[in-house]
Amino acid sequence: MTPARAAEPAAPRVTVVIPCHDLGVYLNDAVDSVFAQTFQDFDVIIVDDGSTDEATDRLLAEYRRPRTRVLRSEENRGLPAARNLAIRETHAEYICALDADDRLAPACLEKSVRALDDDPSIAFASHWVKTFGDEEREWKPERCDLAAVLDMNTINGAALTRRDAIVAVGGWDESMRDGCEDWDLWLTLLERGYRGTIIPEVLFHYRRRTGSMSRVMMQTDVQLGVFGYILAKHRDSCRHHLAELTLRRDLEIARLVREVYDLDLDHHGWLAPEMDRAAREVGVLREKERRVTADKARQAELDRLSANVEALGHDVADLRRSMSWQVTAPLRMVYGWLLRLKGR
Repeated sequence: MTPARAAEPAAPRVTVVIPCHDLGVYLNDAVDSVFAQTFQDFDVIIVDDGSTDEATDRLLAEYRRPRTRVLRSEENRGLPAARNLAIRETHAEYICALDADDRLAPACLEKSVRALDDDPSIAFASHWVKTFGDEEREWKPERCDLAAVLDMNTINGAALTRRDAIVAVGGWDESMRDGCEDWDLWLTLLERGYRGTIIPEVLFHYRRRTGSMSRVMMQTDVQLGVFGYILAKHRDSCRHHLAELTLRRDLEIARLVREVYDLDLDHHGWLAPEMDRAAREVGVLREKERRVTADKARQAELDRLSANVEALGHDVADLRRSMSWQVTAPLRMVYGWLLRLKGR
């Protein structure tokens, strides 16, 4: 009789995928936010995407956390490839793609899993976002249909997504190493008929920092190439929704024009008078500073003269105590008597 094989442990319901390229300084912060979740049926796959930073390399070489694996890539292949590598190494039902410098809010997985469990027709559950670091603000998108996402990526990169849906569309586009690979994935899913939802709560914290991929992209010409690639790849969808996209752009331009007009009103009605008042106050302070500087100069001269007088006084006292002063005393008396006699 063949002995029964032990049952393999069931796969966790969620795998949190964390690519890491030279971001070891932030990694524990991201991983800690995963282990702080109110939903605990998860594992973590960290992908070392060819790190060259010595501290990151040392950290990942000895990384030991429960339910956590580290996969190593000998060369830096980019975020999309790192995520696809992790997808092939897990059979979890749901995937959360967390960047190594960001954080999940404690209830993120719980509420996202609930949304997907409650509605099998949706493929992903996104959420509202709060930034931290160099900039603090909240982002609260409302729509995640194809037309809305063509206009702007309203879906967070860490949105919990069904693994089967990601695999069905071929995963992340590995040619998109400069950013917006998540935007492309959501567009591809929506074009294939998948739907999603946005949970109206802040469940994700996005780090704003100098040197981040998104900031580098937006501050250089790279964004033009990335946007051009997305436009060309999703040309048919853009053409189909052209009227709505044009209307949304017109509305956005009108909103910006109104904001500029409001700023102009603020400038003329409040800011300009305040700036004039501040300029006058600066003038008064500068005049006071000039006077104080002059007073200090005069005081310094008086102090110098007083010191000279005091020094002369010491010299006179020393002279009067000297032998020559005492010897010449009779001569000085005669000289004084002659001066008085001459004055008569």
